[in-house]
Amino acid sequence: MEETVENKRCHVVAMPYPGRGHINPMLNLCKLILSKSNDVFITFVVTEEWLGFLSSEFQQQPLANFRFAALPQLLDRLELTPTAIIYDVIMSWVIRVGNQRDVPVASLVTVSASFFTVLSHLDLLVQYGHIPDAYISERGNEVVDYIPGLPSVTLADLPASFQGDAGRKEFEEHAINSLKVRYPSISLYHIGPMIPYSSLDNKTDETNSYEDKRLDYFRWLDSQPRGSVLYISRGSFLSISSGQSQEIIAGIKESGVRFLWVIRDDNDTSSWKDDISDQMGFLVPWCDQLRVLCHPSIGGF
Repeated sequence: MEETVENKRCHVVAMPYPGRGHINPMLNLCKLILSKSNDVFITFVVTEEWLGFLSSEFQQQPLANFRFAALPQLLDRLELTPTAIIYDVIMSWVIRVGNQRDVPVASLVTVSASFFTVLSHLDLLVQYGHIPDAYISERGNEVVDYIPGLPSVTLADLPASFQGDAGRKEFEEHAINSLKVRYPSISLYHIGPMIPYSSLDNKTDETNSYEDKRLDYFRWLDSQPRGSVLYISRGSFLSISSGQSQEIIAGIKESGVRFLWVIRDDNDTSSWKDDISDQMGFLVPWCDQLRVLCHPSIGGF
């Protein structure tokens, strides 16, 4: 391994924030970089907990010119000095680490440009009294029209984090341009969406196995009209109460919309899942989410 690293001209250290929504985009960026050059080696630094998760995930199909390292094995312990560090924007302390060692750093922003420009202009929200003391129940209809690069929105439209999941330039041109004005000395690159589309096109054994098995939920999706299915998933960690689950169920039944629902625990749906027709919906404990979202019958998430 050491010999492999030393033979590379460029050693990049990638440091994502320890959360799935941040690790996956960083992994996808690293894969894109490695696909462009054989002269790059990447060390992907995570916490010891995430090292265990990711090592098992990549055991079957390890990446070339790539390795994982736990956070205690930081820059001083790497056998080859990093050429550059790519860090998640949340982890701003990495800038100081790079400056102390004279290593260039690049920030990966995993949110959309529109959301990031809101974060970059928190001073304006404070100046107009919209954070931290704005009560949405009383002031939710107040207009926020002073954030550069964004159209007028109401206070209630802002994310909950301001109330007391990267996009291409053509989707967010005004927001990206405003960020360039806000940070004139920093080069900004719009590289999203950070989704591994290339893996869907690779004719690997995994893909062939997928085609052979053609799972039941994909056969069901194939039979649905284009853009007609609502995909519902709570993700890996989010939990909701029984009452919230019942509200979702009631909304689905009342709307009559077709749906594919990933349910980790089917206790809340046991009372009605037998009543679901093949046309109405499909319940699964897990699915290949990327392929599902790329399926033409999916119309909402």
